[in-house]
Amino acid sequence: MTTQWLINGVFQASTLVVLAWALSRWTRDVLARALLAFLLCGAALTYVYYAAEAGAGTGWVVAELAGVVVYGGLALRGLRGSPLWLAAGWALHPVWDVALHYFGPGHAFAPDAYAITCLSFDLLVATYIVVAYRYGLVGRGGRTPSPAATEPTPLRARG
Repeated sequence: MTTQWLINGVFQASTLVVLAWALSRWTRDVLARALLAFLLCGAALTYVYYAAEAGAGTGWVVAELAGVVVYGGLALRGLRGSPLWLAAGWALHPVWDVALHYFGPGHAFAPDAYAITCLSFDLLVATYIVVAYRYGLVGRGGRTPSPAATEPTPLRARG
């Protein structure tokens, strides 16, 4: 079943990658980043739901909320600054998924399918962000012109 969950994560992430790429190409890049940031926060917030739903206790809910703060901070940095912060958040999230919720004590309330699916999903999204922004495959739609293009042209002297 683990292999199927990993494959499922790849298919789901591929859908997000295509959507983020399209948003970045044909709308403002900030919309693509906002989507990636929102979903990173949502991926962390899902564990708060699992802990609360399972009655795991206040300590677990607070610990999961701490994860939301960490990943939310990375998402916000990626939204306002370098997209590599978003990539870092997505790349680090599998540690939270697998170490804490698959092998660790969070296994008591987090579904295996979610933790394992997130492993391939998160790493594929992180890879997309790094490759797309490093090689300029995104960010063309709604891009602000370069400063040289917006400088006024000098007036010619009339003679």
